[in-house]
Amino acid sequence: VPKKEGVDTMLKLAISGCNGRMGRVITEIAAKREDMKVVAGFDMNTVRLADYPVYSDPLEFPGGCDVIVDFSNVSATGHLLEYCRRTRTPVVICTTGHSEEQLALIRETAKEIPVFRSGNMSLGINLMMEVLKKCASVLGADFDVEIIEKHHNQKLDAPSGTALMLADAVNEALPYDAEYVYDRHERREKRPAHEIGIHTIRGGTIVGEHSVIFSGRDEIIEIKHNANSREVFAAGAVNAAAFLARQTGPGLYNMSDVIAAK
Repeated sequence: VPKKEGVDTMLKLAISGCNGRMGRVITEIAAKREDMKVVAGFDMNTVRLADYPVYSDPLEFPGGCDVIVDFSNVSATGHLLEYCRRTRTPVVICTTGHSEEQLALIRETAKEIPVFRSGNMSLGINLMMEVLKKCASVLGADFDVEIIEKHHNQKLDAPSGTALMLADAVNEALPYDAEYVYDRHERREKRPAHEIGIHTIRGGTIVGEHSVIFSGRDEIIEIKHNANSREVFAAGAVNAAAFLARQTGPGLYNMSDVIAAK
């Protein structure tokens, strides 16, 4: 956060979902930084696990903050956005699985305040998306594209939101509008040219692995990202919060904006 002479430059952060796994990691990362401090947490479980108060409802928080990081549940999105609009507080939305109605609400809120939203908070994944666009623009006409994603056995959604983000990045740069194919066992035919195969693996404690394969005649290019801990997503969220706090006007931002700022 840029320093201004005579002004408190400590970024005041609130965490929605503070007592969840990701919320606890964000708390640890923020505590190690000299430019930010967590001043409040919002969680249905109001047990105090760190040196800041925890509220079940953001509207109960009597203080203020510079930005909120949301790693809670999609069911809480509407109420949190209401609080952010009332208090003019920027928000980093890290939860996934929103309905179309909720996505529309996020876009409407971004017309009033700065809102950051990304399906994956890893800087590496988002940089990978930029690389994939270049690969697709060069190779797309002659190479088949397949995506493989692996996650732990407790993950609810399949394919992952990140796999779909990667597919969208590729599709954006292809010279054709690709069909996303998730299951081939009922299709007894040769692979059509204009599709992106998306495959899901679930097992053990895999944090997250994503591979995008461009397969051409006698050569294969594979671009892969491994997340070895959830800390990479928390670190990305904290960096996004610092970025969002510098924005002076409303808008819907994502990790591409953070990469561009770097």
